[in-house]
Amino acid sequence: MTNSVHYIGKQGVIMIKEVVLRQKKEMETLLARPYVPRSSTRLAERFAGEELIKVVTGPRRAGKSIFSLHFLKNSAPAYANFDDERLIKLKDYDELLKELHACYGGKKQLLLDEIQNLPGWELFVNRLQRQGYNITLTGSNSRLLSGELATSLTGRHVPIEILPFSFREVLAAEKEEPAKDLSPETKGRMLGLLEQYLVNGGFPEVVVKKLEPKGYLDTLMDSLILRDIVKRYSVRLSGKIYDLHGYLLNNFAAECSFRKLAVRLGFKSVTTLEKYVGYLEEAYLIYVLQRYSHKAAERLGTSKKIYLIDNGYVAAAGAQFSPDRGRLMENLVFGELLKAKREPNKDLFYYKTRNGREVDFITRKGRVVDSLIQAAYSLEAPGTKEREVKALVEAGDELRCGNLVVITWDHEEIVKTRGKEINFIPLWKWLLSV
Repeated sequence: MTNSVHYIGKQGVIMIKEVVLRQKKEMETLLARPYVPRSSTRLAERFAGEELIKVVTGPRRAGKSIFSLHFLKNSAPAYANFDDERLIKLKDYDELLKELHACYGGKKQLLLDEIQNLPGWELFVNRLQRQGYNITLTGSNSRLLSGELATSLTGRHVPIEILPFSFREVLAAEKEEPAKDLSPETKGRMLGLLEQYLVNGGFPEVVVKKLEPKGYLDTLMDSLILRDIVKRYSVRLSGKIYDLHGYLLNNFAAECSFRKLAVRLGFKSVTTLEKYVGYLEEAYLIYVLQRYSHKAAERLGTSKKIYLIDNGYVAAAGAQFSPDRGRLMENLVFGELLKAKREPNKDLFYYKTRNGREVDFITRKGRVVDSLIQAAYSLEAPGTKEREVKALVEAGDELRCGNLVVITWDHEEIVKTRGKEINFIPLWKWLLSV
């Protein structure tokens, strides 16, 4: 019996060693590939050598690992990826630590990838920090960026969120230099890239490798639901989570009453539906945006709007035969506001005036509303322009805000009415200004 136990233990050590060596080769391969610098690179590099824990979160396939490897490349960290099921089955984490030291030569700089998969990761990471390790974590669960992180990690930490490419990053990938004054030729290329970005989204492999979203992102969505929701949370009604996700995917950028939706999809309670919506949010599949009110309790009780992390998910799901360009643009604007560090339901909301006119987005600084934004792909339909202007003027009066913007596909002008200026700005120009 003793020899058998010893033998199994030895095999386990050999297995860990093989995993560490293979992951090191994978890391070297990733570092050798062409890289598009991200907007958070400077922030991350500033903290790379400091003792506080760097926590890089974001959707799967958004580029967290390669981003982390590049901002840490001068220190060449020891690397472990917990997407490998053999590592998350470990009972003694010190065995992994021993093999990392053997492979990387006693490095005190660690990059621990997809850390949320490791049971009891908080205790392990806190112990490593007390032992003097410089630690960077990545995770695909949005809760790693929430207030719960402060209670999980006893040491100081800096959160860094990596989302699919912004339009600036798409231009960098295409080696296009953004400019304020464009020639007709350059502007044509810019609008062509923007059209691709509007429809296919900004996931790095879709942009850089020109992968079709359908086949790539639809597989990713299925994997996220099965792996990061159904299995992780032992969801019994797995069919319901797929039904809910499918419905929200088809009805993004639209108002949604959770009470009505629970009845429509056959949920036994609104509480269960809200829990499932939370799972989809944690997996970075959707965002729920509240309607703005000065009173927090009123915000919680009103209808919500659902947005997707990336427009490519619409094309991937084939949710609509001909996607609504207006809703795609609204979703894209929401995504760019996220990348500009606007936090949903804290300093980013939607709004309805007392007369029921909707404003797509309002942003706040502290308690002050600092901008009102409409997304209008086309102004050609009769009454569209007047409707957008009336909603902004009414909301501007109610919220005491004079920064009124209508983002269009390619229309630019300033409209003055009732003592206010409404700035109509092309989408490409707005994207380069945020």
